Formats: sequence, structure tokens, C-alpha cells
Amino acid sequence: VLYANIDDFDASKYKLEPEKLGVMDRWLLSRLNTVIADVDANLAAYKVTEAGKALNDFVDEMSNWYVRLSRSRFWAKGMEQDKINAYMTLYTAIVTVAKLAAPMIPFMTEDIYQNLVRSVDETAPESIHLTDYPVSDTALIDPELEANMAHVLEIVVLGRAGRNAANLKNRQPLGKMFIKAEYGIPEYFKAIIRSELNVKEVEEISDAESFVTYTFKPQMRTVGPKYGKLLGQIKNALAEIDGNAAMKELNEKEKIVLSLGGQDVELTREDLLIDTAQSEGYETQSWGGVTVVLDKQLTPELIEEGFVREIVSKVQTMRKEAGFDVVNRIRLYLDGNEKLAEIVRRNEETIKHDVLCDDIRIGETGGYSKEWQINSERAVLGVERI
Repeated sequence: VLYANIDDFDASKYKLEPEKLGVMDRWLLSRLNTVIADVDANLAAYKVTEAGKALNDFVDEMSNWYVRLSRSRFWAKGMEQDKINAYMTLYTAIVTVAKLAAPMIPFMTEDIYQNLVRSVDETAPESIHLTDYPVSDTALIDPELEANMAHVLEIVVLGRAGRNAANLKNRQPLGKMFIKAEYGIPEYFKAIIRSELNVKEVEEISDAESFVTYTFKPQMRTVGPKYGKLLGQIKNALAEIDGNAAMKELNEKEKIVLSLGGQDVELTREDLLIDTAQSEGYETQSWGGVTVVLDKQLTPELIEEGFVREIVSKVQTMRKEAGFDVVNRIRLYLDGNEKLAEIVRRNEETIKHDVLCDDIRIGETGGYSKEWQINSERAVLGVERI
């Protein structure tokens, strides 16, 4: 609503044209129509909790995925077709969700309906509760597209977990990441992964063994009864084997075979204590057959870009705190740190573009000012509406 009001956007003057939509729009409409079918079927079977969960999951995906990834489209100048597509897709989804949820949250959905529908269309039914219940349009459902986006979400969650484990802020760009999965990732979806995880390059790999080292020890409670006299030899043999080769053998054959004194010793997973260690400079996360590997090595260029993103983030926070409108142009002040001053000078145009800034003054303070610690560097930033 904030962006639509800025653009004076009136949904009644446009129509949704599926043939003109991009991937993100087609995905949201596919998910929407899948959810319509799920909610309708659950309510018909008196499964109110399941219907509510389906709605909740969709609203979460719409808010935290579609809107966030489409924000730059809403912010674009003018009213190009892509911006119309984004507005109409989101408008359609919100109004439809309101109708779906109306039996469960009647007053909130009525408020949404009056604001989004009745305010622009006086011929619409007087109340959301006088409208027809939504019907799923199967022509708009694309199972493959939904599956691909679900894979992207899965990878992004693992990538964020890797960043957290490695103590790498999402605003710090990384050079490369590797993905091992049973499915392929189309280029469009790789672009989303690069953007969401702030990495320059995404590479698919067939295995991730080179990024992880495995070590094995015998599980005493199972190996002891089976091979009591050989326990010492088994322990020594497991300490000396190639851990990655042994792990591959275990995955393929569900056992490891050791030859000890002319006797074959077979060890299954329950016979082994397996420890994993990350390769130096990499962070690995795995779940459900998917492995994500982040290259943690930072070049000076990546570090500087990380500083720029942190500065932009701090300025955006200050714009909100100062009560500026999203369209206000500003003057930016920076004082108290020469290292940050040099970074700002080298990246002046990028910073100006990202924070709607017309003038940067270094070595001065002014406007609404605040001291920040930016990646261990202290400085005073100021923002002033022009």
C-alpha cells in the first residue's frame, strides 16, 4: 500500500495478463491457486487447522519471499509493464487470500477488502462476505516451477545457516558457493540464490567430499561383541584409512570392509562413530540430500563491498529514525574515520544511488547524526533531508 500510494496506483485500471508475467509472478500465482485448492478441500472436510496452516505458509512465502525479491520492481520509476505485473500479481494474491481467510478472520479480511477493493470499485459487492469463495484456476498451476522455487528456498536456508555458523553477515559478499543436490538448478534460480546469499558465483558439484574430512572410530558396544579380539587392530586400521574413500564406500555399500590378518571385518553405520571436519576456508551445511558449501575466503574487494553494504544499511536505518519519506532525497555526512572516508569516496555513486543521496560531505557532521561501529570501524554518520 505504501508503494502503491506513492505511485497513485489504481488496480481497477489494469488487468492481470498471465502471458506477460515473469517467473516470480507466475510462481506466486501458481502457489496461490494450489493453496486455493488445498484450503477449499480442507474446509470441505472440516479440517480448519490444516486450512489455516496452508494460508499461513502462503502468506509467509508471499511476504518474506515474493515481496522482498520484488521490492526493486515496486521502486522502479514510471509504470512499465514489469511494475504493473508486480502490482497486479500482489494485489490479486492479497485480495484472494483475504477471501480465503474470511470465514476464519472475518473482521480483518473485511478491512482489507474495503481498503483494496471497495475503495476503487463501487460496483463490487458491499462486503467480502457477499463475494464468491475463490475457485482454483488449474491453468495457472505449474508444479515444476513450484518445485524449483522450493529447491531455491531449501538452498537459501542452508546457505544462511552456513553464514551464521561461519559468523559471516549477509551483507558481506562472498566469492563463491557450491551446491550438491539431486536436482539441477536452472540459471534463473541460480540468480536468485546469488542475490539472496550475496555470493558472486554459484557452482553445481557432483559431490562435496573435497570440502569435508571424515574420521572413524569403532562403536565399542557393537564392535566389541562381534570382533572382541580384533578391537585394537580395528581401531588402528580406522585411524589410518582414507576417511573420504571410506565414507564413499559406506554410502555405496552400506558397510566398510577391513582386511585384518587374513580376515575380512565388515563394519556398518551402527558399528562406527563418524566425525566430520570442515576443510580450511570453507563452511559446509547439509540436509535431506542437499549440501551447500560457502567459500569463506575474502578478497580486499569483497571486504570493501561489505563495508559499502553496511554503510548503506546504517543510512537506511537513520532515514527511518529521522522520519524521512521513502522518496525524500538526502545529504549524507561522515566524520571520524579516514578508512571509511576512503571507501565512501571510491564508492560514492553506488552509495548515492542506494540511499537517494544527492550530496556526500566527508569530515563534517550535520542533520540527524549518530555514531556507529561498522565492521569494527567507528564513525559518525549524519543524514539531512534536502
